[in-house]
Amino acid sequence: MMKRFKNLIFLSAFAVAVLGMMNSCHDKLDTREGQLNTGDLDYTNTEDMIGPLIGAYYEFYTRGWEEPLLLGVRGDDVNAGGLGDQQPFADTDRFNYSKDYWMYNSLWNVHYNDIINMNTAILQINNYQEFAEGDNIARAEQYKSEIMVLRAWFHLNLARTWEDVFIITSNQPEEEIEAGVSSKEEIMNWIIEQMDMAIPNLPDARPNQRTDVPGGVTQYTAYALKAMAYQELQNYQGVAEATGQIITNGGFSLYQDFYQLFKKPGELSDESILEMQYSDYGSETGDDAFYHLYAPFGPQNWTPARENASSGWGFYEPSMKWIEFMIDRGEEVRLETSVLFTNRGIAELEANGVDVPDNFDNTTPSGDIINDYARAYFASGKHYLPSIQLTDQRNQYGAGKNMLVIRYSEILLMYAEALARGASGTGMSADQAVNMVRERAGLNPISGVTVEDVLDEKFAELAMEWGIRYYDMIRLDNYSELSYDGRTFSAADEFLPYPQAQVDALPLNATSVNTDTALNEALLNLN
Repeated sequence: MMKRFKNLIFLSAFAVAVLGMMNSCHDKLDTREGQLNTGDLDYTNTEDMIGPLIGAYYEFYTRGWEEPLLLGVRGDDVNAGGLGDQQPFADTDRFNYSKDYWMYNSLWNVHYNDIINMNTAILQINNYQEFAEGDNIARAEQYKSEIMVLRAWFHLNLARTWEDVFIITSNQPEEEIEAGVSSKEEIMNWIIEQMDMAIPNLPDARPNQRTDVPGGVTQYTAYALKAMAYQELQNYQGVAEATGQIITNGGFSLYQDFYQLFKKPGELSDESILEMQYSDYGSETGDDAFYHLYAPFGPQNWTPARENASSGWGFYEPSMKWIEFMIDRGEEVRLETSVLFTNRGIAELEANGVDVPDNFDNTTPSGDIINDYARAYFASGKHYLPSIQLTDQRNQYGAGKNMLVIRYSEILLMYAEALARGASGTGMSADQAVNMVRERAGLNPISGVTVEDVLDEKFAELAMEWGIRYYDMIRLDNYSELSYDGRTFSAADEFLPYPQAQVDALPLNATSVNTDTALNEALLNLN
């Protein structure tokens, strides 16, 4: 009963926030790369129908710097860094949550803002479709289906972060808000249904095979989201079937240079299933650059191989636990790629009794020297772009680097876990799937793969990427893994509290909210 009251309170708070921002959201999409102001659209000119689709991709790519950090920081693969700044972020890493923290509110608001903008794009395509003939009718269905997949990704993040959240499919969502929040299970089932609707309309190709929107969503992106939803539901047969479609029909393969996979040579490779794209279009100057802000991931002090390249903020570092795990496994390729070492960090590992191999030092394979800095011992190599890969005269940390969201290696390991848990699959065995990933990492093959083997392989392969490790551990109630380096994790820590800024938006005289004694007590408890 308390949970129902809590949801009623939050529903009204969310309604105020959403209704307040809808006017700015649904009137137009930002003008960029083919997007058009709604007022300028001639829906009879169906050749312009791609404009709203490009607008939806722009919404997907324009992530706040805090979003990937917050989604990933609670896993035992990542520590917050950032000492001396953003203390609530460091507290979040230790499962001490503040509902007043601006990052929580930003993640919620930006995700829902983008969802509403995507819903607007679908409505615009519907308007074009009224005048469409021939192939343009199917093209409209494809474009809407692409947006449905991107929208599902946002809902997946929200449900993983807060458990019970709203499903919003309109740009005027009053009725959806009044219907209340949906449970995490309901949201996962909704994602599965949405992907089943989208898949028949999407290209049967890898994203990098598309010529109309290079790197855009395809059937296999939708299958990946479907598999992730099934995994959250612990429906492992569903996982095996969805990932099996990708493995047997998608033509995907692992990019053989793991180090370059996360840098410019690896962009839109055959491994990429969903990727955020950024660029300065090769221009040394000008305002047309479209970047993600990677500085929070970067080392605060470095000597770049290419002069004048800026350093980062030191807010996101691979954990000591993860690095020790990798050294114990004899990892070289993935460890060298994933960690930017400092001398201070190496000394700390050795003080903890870790025998750090001589080939790991504070100079990257690309020649950048990572100097000691106070905020962290290490920085994330997966979010690092070598200074020598920057466009000349572009100095921002990571400028123009893409961000991988879903990789084929994750699909292989999801498939292997499902089979190890008893699901039946087609195309390959669990051993084969795991060994494909291990071979790229320079490790020997294993046989008789167990669930624990797969989880270890996921830990090694997917660390620092979008909270994958954290979501695995809470899915399996594996709290002991998250209780590390002085942290204590319990079931109460799985989900973030609803942002206080949303609760504060509740009007005390709202007629739509029951104000009986129990509800008032719930409001006091929530605050």
